[in-house]
Amino acid sequence: MKKAPQQTWGGRFSAGPADIVKRFTESVSFDWRLYPHDIAGSIAHAKGLAKIGVLTNAEAAKIIRRLRAIRPEPDPSLEDVHMNVEAALGSVGRKLHTGRSRNDQVATDIRLWLRSEISNLKSQVSNLQKSLVTLADKNSGVIIPGYTHLQRAQPVLLAHHLLAYVEMLARDAARFDDCAKRVNVCPLGSGAIAGSTLRLAREFVAKELGFDGVTHNSMDAVSDRDFAAEFLAAAAICGMHLSRLAEDLVLWSSAEFGFIRIGDAYTTGSSLMPQKKNPDIAELVRGKTGRLYGNLVALLTILKGLPMTYNRDMQEDKEPLFDSADTLSASLQVMADMLRHTKINKAKCEAAASDPLLLATDLADFLVKQGMPFRRAHHAVGALVAESERTGVPLPKLAAKKYGASAAKVFDVRRALAARNIPGAPSPKQVCAQLARWKAVLR
Repeated sequence: MKKAPQQTWGGRFSAGPADIVKRFTESVSFDWRLYPHDIAGSIAHAKGLAKIGVLTNAEAAKIIRRLRAIRPEPDPSLEDVHMNVEAALGSVGRKLHTGRSRNDQVATDIRLWLRSEISNLKSQVSNLQKSLVTLADKNSGVIIPGYTHLQRAQPVLLAHHLLAYVEMLARDAARFDDCAKRVNVCPLGSGAIAGSTLRLAREFVAKELGFDGVTHNSMDAVSDRDFAAEFLAAAAICGMHLSRLAEDLVLWSSAEFGFIRIGDAYTTGSSLMPQKKNPDIAELVRGKTGRLYGNLVALLTILKGLPMTYNRDMQEDKEPLFDSADTLSASLQVMADMLRHTKINKAKCEAAASDPLLLATDLADFLVKQGMPFRRAHHAVGALVAESERTGVPLPKLAAKKYGASAAKVFDVRRALAARNIPGAPSPKQVCAQLARWKAVLR
């Protein structure tokens, strides 16, 4: 017994697809979230068809009323979000698909959805920046060791360290802004591949939808997912920044560092060891970065071998895109909340920052000011450090003995930080200025 042809494209076929094929090819289970954007695109398209006389004003108004009123439940037998919306319209909508294809329709829907997501993510990036600035401002005088190779290097203000992440996030926001420019171009009217013989009002429809303009090549318009790959790349880089921040928080919350205490509501315990307080939230943010990377690679792999123009492989673009937006959004939100419930252990920080070896470079600079070439000064201080380690005599005492009492003043950590008063450096004056700048920017 033959199955009835599928109504949307079934005229060419003597039978509809097998049940297993329906299950394999349906996308409504995940593309349903495009529903409000499909409605918005359809409303603009109806207005455009009325403008060129394909619909009467009365027909367009009726279709638009129905589009605004319908709240259909997704039906997997209707394959995708577009067919669900069309079916929900009933007979009144039979003219609506004139001059468009699901190819340009889905390309438009994704751009509308992504435009909204970028706006939301930028807001969440800003929220995380505010949490970092607030934590830095509350602890603006706290000194910690700065690290290279995860070894103590030179002293910095904790605020300077936290503001480094604010700078990273600013670049993330700028990348999303830049991506949004290429997202905000309207492909509707490109049809399946070759536009339409109808004089579609493309610029009018684009303006109705808030796009900056229209695409200029119908083949590229329906097959272009560069904007999606670009978004996934920006999301992956942002995730990498969150992962680095999470790693610092994991280290700083350990007993070995003890620089911070994360609020109980943002940690978990052990099912076996009753004393444990684990930074699981930071660890999960760090772990979820792998999903962001994977989604980018997945989409690039889908696209890399496709001939012009639309191919069904491109149905697989949505789940990586949706997952990255959801994952990054959740990570940004939980990190911002966690930082608002994180306390700094000033005593632990400053005990670590009191290590005189952190100011070995300052001693070399002192010798340079006395006229010694830097390479010779570097070697001389290195020899003193080795002697200090061998004999147990503190470096400041050895320096004073060899180079005079004024050399010992180098090891005053607050004086050393104050001396780092050039743009971008961690002196209290410079950090205070950067805090003021960021508070103004984020206000």
